Amino acid sequence: MTTNPSAATAFHEAMAALQAQPRRWLVTGCAGFIGSNLVEALLSAGQEVVGLDNFATGYQHNLDEVAEKVGPDAWKRFRFIEGDIRNQEVCHGAAEGVHHVLHQAALGSVPRSLEDPVTTDEVNIGGFLRMLVAARDAGVRSFVYAASSSTYGDHPGLPKVEEAIGRPLSPYAVTKYVNELYADVFARAYGTPTVGLRYFNVFGRRQDPDGAYAAVIPRWIAAMIRNEEVIINGDGETSRDFCYIDNVVQANILAALANEEGMNQVYNVAYGGRTTLNQLFAYLAENLRALGIEYDRPPRHGEFRQGDVRHSQADIGKAGRLLGYAPQYDINAGLKAAMPWYAAFLS
Repeated sequence: MTTNPSAATAFHEAMAALQAQPRRWLVTGCAGFIGSNLVEALLSAGQEVVGLDNFATGYQHNLDEVAEKVGPDAWKRFRFIEGDIRNQEVCHGAAEGVHHVLHQAALGSVPRSLEDPVTTDEVNIGGFLRMLVAARDAGVRSFVYAASSSTYGDHPGLPKVEEAIGRPLSPYAVTKYVNELYADVFARAYGTPTVGLRYFNVFGRRQDPDGAYAAVIPRWIAAMIRNEEVIINGDGETSRDFCYIDNVVQANILAALANEEGMNQVYNVAYGGRTTLNQLFAYLAENLRALGIEYDRPPRHGEFRQGDVRHSQADIGKAGRLLGYAPQYDINAGLKAAMPWYAAFLS
């Protein structure tokens, strides 16, 4: 595991401050992968949490797992609202009396957006705007939202820096860029403190391994545990900046508590490295082998996936300077931490 002591100290200090003076948080998409991990971290830190989800892509079993991990006393500080962010009344009800919003609710997946751009637009732009209005009207201290590395589009530069983006390559990327524009306007026009976090290929516990739009890491792990064929899109030299979930939790909490200089910004949230799909396949096999699960089948190479960029890597310097963010898990440390969960979940 790679650690940065100064940044780890910044995060630990933030968590200690929260425990000393608890606040009320709203996590939208709370039954999803990232949302449920945020709920767990906040409840473990003594916070009061409101969760909003319509179970379009989230699962009750994620919330059940959080309840089991944090214990009954902490779980009493969680209030769940089943509702849709496309409903303004629901958004206002969820945001009432909240200090901080962590907005994770969205329809992810580039392929999904190519197949159904209208619903992607309705949820990711319409729902985002309604949630932003509710946060403005509630007078929240911060509105942190899940942005995306897809916003970089066809810009060829590596590593990706926040100020240089290209043309979007999918409807999903369009929606995430529009989120950034709306957040900036609300900060300027209404004084709503916003922070956008451009996630780069997040992975970890509670990430759905099944379904047509499953991300590459859980999908491949599931196939390997079940001894099914792994399909690599393209030649396998496509590369990504894979980011473990605990790094993302750190970034969200630091962003929510940022000072005035750190607010109303967009940040890359990643590890800052680059791993090819061929390398990833080898890492997964190695980590499964450490758990006594052998996978000896070679992968099959398919066609490149429409809407995908060839290479992606983040410059995380801005988040480090203004938020105190520094990821503590590289891809191998993250896989080592996550693999037992996948093995148990899929057994």
